[in-house]
Order: sequence, then C-alpha cells, then structure tokens
Amino acid sequence: MALRKLKPTTPATRYYSISTFEEITKTTPEKKLLAPRKKSGGRNNNGRVTSRHRGGGHKRQYRIIDFKRENSQEAKVIAIEYDPNRTARIALVQYPDGEKSYMLAPDGIVVGDIMHSSNEAEIKKGNTMMLSLIPVGTFIHNVEIKPGKGAQISRSAGTYCQIVAKDEDYCQIKLPSGEVRKILGKCKATIGIVGNIDHENISVGKAGRSRWLGKRPHVRGVAMNPVDHPMGGGEGKTSGGGHPVSPWGLPAKGYKTRKHKNVSNKYIVKKRK
Repeated sequence: MALRKLKPTTPATRYYSISTFEEITKTTPEKKLLAPRKKSGGRNNNGRVTSRHRGGGHKRQYRIIDFKRENSQEAKVIAIEYDPNRTARIALVQYPDGEKSYMLAPDGIVVGDIMHSSNEAEIKKGNTMMLSLIPVGTFIHNVEIKPGKGAQISRSAGTYCQIVAKDEDYCQIKLPSGEVRKILGKCKATIGIVGNIDHENISVGKAGRSRWLGKRPHVRGVAMNPVDHPMGGGEGKTSGGGHPVSPWGLPAKGYKTRKHKNVSNKYIVKKRK
C-alpha cells in the first residue's frame, strides 16, 4: 500500500504520486456483483444543480458491497480488488456453499484469510459482531447506526472508530471526527482498520486528475463579480470587509448549521470540536 512518485518529465507530474497497487491480486471484477452507476452531475430530479462542482469523470460500474454481513458462514478471501467508487480496497470472499460477495478490505488482510460474521466469532480483524460483544478500546470500522440497516460509519480508506465505554444497552464510540456518540449495542461492526492507509498522502498533482474523478473547478467567491457572489467585486483582492459567506449569504466558517431539534442530538456524548 505504498506510494510511488513519477519522474518529473512534465510540470504536471512534478508533484504527482500514485498508489503502487501492490496489494491488488485481481483486476477483473465479478460480473454478478456489478451494477450500473448512473451519473447525475449534481442535479436533482428537476434538473437543477443541488451539489455544485460535480460532473464528467471516468465511466464506472458499481461494485455491490455486503455492508450487512448477514451470512454467518466462514468467508475465505480469494482476491483483493480495486474499487473505483471508493478510496478503500475491497475483498472478494467466497462462502462454503460457493456464494461470493464483496466487502471492505481491512488493513493487513491477505488472500487465504478467513473472516466470520457471527456473535461467536473471535476478536480478530475482519470479523463482524455486535458492538456489545467487542472489548472496550478495540479499533473497529464498518459500523451500523441502526441494527440491520448495514454499515454507515467509518468506511473510507484508513479510517476507524474506537469503543471507549459501555453503558447499559449502548456503547460509546469515538468516531473518526473525534465525536463520541452512543450507538446501540445490537448494531454490528467489523474489527480492525480500513485498508489502503496511505491514500491520504496521495498528491493529485494536476487539475485534470480531479476531472477524471468527476470534480469540476471550484471558483473562489472573491474572484467573482458582485452580481455573482456576496464577496465578489472590489479593486484588487478583497472580500468587502465582510465575513466569509456562501453564495447565498450563509456564514461559511465557524457557523454551526446543525439543528437544535435533531432527535439524534441526545446520542452525542461529546462534540467533535
């Protein structure tokens, strides 16, 4: 999972770095575990842009990942694959009955390893079980918020949560953001850290590489005209003496946008800030 720098034969490749992909053992995905992936370009069902700076990018097929881990049979890792839709690597596993599925590859998992999804499984990386059965202090990922819904927290490369305490029916989990949150002990989680840890050290190197990923240019507000942005206009570089805001006037730095009436507020033990 190391990184490799290219020879600076052009200005674009001077700061360019890529993964070595040395952990990848199979380059052709399983056809039965693929699904079409439609692009929206950041637009909703009315055709209006609701997420700016999205569009284009390389064509991809979605890999169907098993986030629920409901099959309790032992799963043998038969390949580690690249997934264009996420930063983590994915592991192709096979069950004794011949069924195959994809799951996120934890750090250190190699071909031939056995993973279990059972409350009787041992505390070993790649094994999935209820939070209430995992010891305090253990690093986990692929964490459910609601029992049976499937994992929603800590799924990107190199991320992990940590169980810091247990309180009756709930476990207190420290999230990657630093927030400590109460989650039901019936929810499942996978032991270990998500693989491809070096992903955060990759240098994109050139603007075109962001376009391959489907990211369009982001123009600064101060570079616009007054008609286009509250911070636009002025002689030279200036924000008009005002605080940084979004194009619609909402404060952009330090302003708390979380609603005070959110039902889930009661589950937050410690905020991330």
